[in-house]
Amino acid sequence: MKLLLATAADAPAIARVHVDSWNVAYCGIISESFLKARTYERCEARWRERLATSTAETYLVQYRKQTVGILTLGAARDADLGTTRTGEIAAIYLSPGHWRKGIGRQVMAAAERMLISRGYEAAIVWVLEANERARRFYEAMGFALDGASHDIDLGEPIKAVRYRKGL
Repeated sequence: MKLLLATAADAPAIARVHVDSWNVAYCGIISESFLKARTYERCEARWRERLATSTAETYLVQYRKQTVGILTLGAARDADLGTTRTGEIAAIYLSPGHWRKGIGRQVMAAAERMLISRGYEAAIVWVLEANERARRFYEAMGFALDGASHDIDLGEPIKAVRYRKGL
């Protein structure tokens, strides 16, 4: 497994992973009409813009020279975290065919090392409350609910919960 810093030229590969992973991970959680509206082309355009404007870093997850995932991390965006040195794993997605092969654990470990190298003392990750698979993954990686939550508009309001881990 290898992580490569993404550029705008990587938007098509990122979009493919993002759309494919959402279609499987969020089936039954997010409305089918919302998922169907997330085309590769629309997602690619959004990623091009995000890569050009965001202060967060996005990485391609490469496995056997193939892009199989994405990782986005940076400073935590939540105002309630005050002056703590908290980083955020804003996105971690793998193509469904690469789930449960240990790649996600490797990506998460690498993300934690990167956050530590940037001086962060803790990490957060937001997850849809109904996404039991992702919640089990984060809990297995040592993250715990910290009590924060908010609704996200994904065609309808869906609750997200925040996990935190000391680094």
